[in-house]
Amino acid sequence: MRKGLFFRRSNQIESIHTNLFHGKQGFDETPFGKLSYMCVQLMHKTSGGSRPKQKVYHRVHELDRMLDLQKKPAVILQLKTIIESQKNKSLLLRDLEKEVGFVQKWNYMAVIEKYPTIFCVSGGDGTPPAVMLTRKAKKIADEEADAIEQMEPILVKNLRKLLMLSIDCRVPLENVELIRSELGLPSDFKESLIPKYPEFFCIRDVYGRAYLQLENWDSYLAVTAREERFSREGILSSARNLKKTKMSKDGNFPGPFAFQLKFPVSFRPNVSYLEQVHRWQKMEFSSPYLNARKFEIADPKARKRVVAVLHELLSLTMEKRLTSAQLDAFHSEYRLPARLLLCLIKHHGIFYITNKGAKSTVVLKEAYDGSNLIDRCPLLAFRSKFVELTGRRDITTSPGKPLSQHSI
Repeated sequence: MRKGLFFRRSNQIESIHTNLFHGKQGFDETPFGKLSYMCVQLMHKTSGGSRPKQKVYHRVHELDRMLDLQKKPAVILQLKTIIESQKNKSLLLRDLEKEVGFVQKWNYMAVIEKYPTIFCVSGGDGTPPAVMLTRKAKKIADEEADAIEQMEPILVKNLRKLLMLSIDCRVPLENVELIRSELGLPSDFKESLIPKYPEFFCIRDVYGRAYLQLENWDSYLAVTAREERFSREGILSSARNLKKTKMSKDGNFPGPFAFQLKFPVSFRPNVSYLEQVHRWQKMEFSSPYLNARKFEIADPKARKRVVAVLHELLSLTMEKRLTSAQLDAFHSEYRLPARLLLCLIKHHGIFYITNKGAKSTVVLKEAYDGSNLIDRCPLLAFRSKFVELTGRRDITTSPGKPLSQHSI
């Protein structure tokens, strides 16, 4: 079995439509436009020629839109970084292709032309044209240093928690690099951040492979984002008579082992489904920070714990989302299930899988209000302010709460 596969095939369930994870839309077209759901085909072993069963995977248009709207801001921010990395803070247009490639060059040229409030072009009279930041853009760009400084304690805390989630409190360094941008780590974190905290981290060679290892376990950090939210909102103190709690129509339950569910608008669960969800929400499970070797994956409580592990992993990222390939990279260290895609689809009230953008992405639903990220770290707040210079308030710059102090 190849390690890079996000969904591992089995004898019982042979395939799920791979268009969900390989850039194909997979959405049915009608004369009235695209439907608000996706048909996911499950192939079961049968004795004859019966048709495979189909399950409907409901789309969340706001989250699809969120990824679409982030494409242009990503180009703007990348171009800003390239310009600031130059010695004289300007980039010759003839050198742009060397930085971004021939195909992408035209996207960047279009951005330069479209946003004169951010980028200005100098040159002429025999001087080669060069692009640089406008005076207003430079003033805001200077604030990035403060944002990076504020991010450091958040990054150290989240990196420690990332290692605490793993079986042996260590993760291959290449896996950390794979999600570096999503965590908010600087490109040189191996030299600038890790050696700065020898009491927390070290890099060790394990069978010829470099691992980032945790030096000291901290019980105070072994608290999930879900539990922190319960504590802030007083959910646990208000959930005393849980036996008397009636089944809710949206699947949510005020218990200590419940997850926040956000079903798509087009999803209409029946009573039987809600009863199953209600029982699952009440089911106890062990902390995702306990060693996964202690649990048998066939145990329903252990399977619920896996959901908690995925929830916590996504919560450690800045935008509460990772690509399918990034999640699968942590398969061994976190003892994720072989049928990870099925797990995510089954719990579609918690996770959303979208194939918008260049790569398929898994999003933590509760982190978003429509298309808007609810809590933003200092680095995202800075990026939002910079992109606001375009004069358009899109997904990157939409209103959101800054990350509160207790989460740092």
